[in-house]
Amino acid sequence: MTDVNIKVIPEGSVCSPIGFKANGIHCGIRSSISKKDLALIVSEKMCSAAAVYTQNKVFGAPITVTRNNIADGYAQAVICNSGNANTCAPGGVKLAEDTCELTAKALGLKAEDIIVASTGVIGQAMSMEPFEKGMPELVAGLNENGSADAAEAIMTTDTIPKYRAVEVEIGGKKVTIGGISKGSGMINPNMATMLSFITTDAAITPQMLQKALSADIKKSFNQICVDGDTSTNDTVAIMANGMAGNDEIKENGEDFEAFAKGLAEVTQYLAKKMAKDGEGATKLIECNVVGAPDEATANKIAKTVISSNLLKCAIFGADANWGRVLCAIGYCEGDFSADNIDVEMKSSKGSVTVCKGSTHHEYSEDEASVILSEDEIIINIDMNQGSGTGTAWGCDLTYDYVQINGDYRS
Repeated sequence: MTDVNIKVIPEGSVCSPIGFKANGIHCGIRSSISKKDLALIVSEKMCSAAAVYTQNKVFGAPITVTRNNIADGYAQAVICNSGNANTCAPGGVKLAEDTCELTAKALGLKAEDIIVASTGVIGQAMSMEPFEKGMPELVAGLNENGSADAAEAIMTTDTIPKYRAVEVEIGGKKVTIGGISKGSGMINPNMATMLSFITTDAAITPQMLQKALSADIKKSFNQICVDGDTSTNDTVAIMANGMAGNDEIKENGEDFEAFAKGLAEVTQYLAKKMAKDGEGATKLIECNVVGAPDEATANKIAKTVISSNLLKCAIFGADANWGRVLCAIGYCEGDFSADNIDVEMKSSKGSVTVCKGSTHHEYSEDEASVILSEDEIIINIDMNQGSGTGTAWGCDLTYDYVQINGDYRS
């Protein structure tokens, strides 16, 4: 296909596509009144909808309800709370269903057209009272500039809100794709990541929307790791209202590929933001693998490397301990050779080759330490045995991670 021109929208988010409004408020689920805890995203028109969820066998009640609600491929709003995961909680499914009913009534919609999600502490009971109290304010405050409030309301231990939007031309029409996400800890996705809500004004069938999302996460949210824990509430949901006016995307082709490229720009940016904002993290780690037997193997190797706790500690200490890279590659599952691997470590301060042909390559430890002292570190790996490439993102492991998770419930 011809090159796809993707334009990033400065400060763009879920309200950037035509026909979407959002809001976020504090309703009382979280004890601190300074922290928003309830978000709402609404489309002017009915949307094609698709989602992917955690593969943890223990999963939140909202996932059960959302699966049921969008089984027909359609939705018009997202309601999400932070502060309580509604997982392993008494009456969780009914509470999620009641939340959809409450939201739908306030918006004049049907409950089955609502996507519901929760994030926070597992195993604690949750009441409808905060939702009932906050819903009038939440709906009244819906506006086309409400993305920032919604992005803030879904945060838990995140230190910054995460958002992105792009424009891409599809069939001669300007199509916009925007998204927000949250996730800082308990991140080792096996389908998605904590929570991400994506909106678009593209016209696309539910089937093709699901196909695009399911393929996309393999190179975006599935390729990040903070701490090796897969959350119980991971959900990535996307709504497409068709208001851009492009011919509806019903099959593979140039229009579908253009949409997929725009979606990838949003999701990969959000994935990197979450990795960099890992709990207690001081550095983003990007691992690029080339020369693997195939793409799937390359992605698996990259993900294994950035998931290594020993490597994460070494990066925290600015220690070019490349043996930990080779070690992680060695226990990665897959049919490949570990006999001729090259490793380079890089940052804005420069680059240094630390391993050549799977053995030590002479380098300056002092120079390497300076390079690894930056807040974004790149590890380039050449497997020298094929054309497969892959990338994954993680973060360093610090003292603060233990402190944050030692008193998470307090």
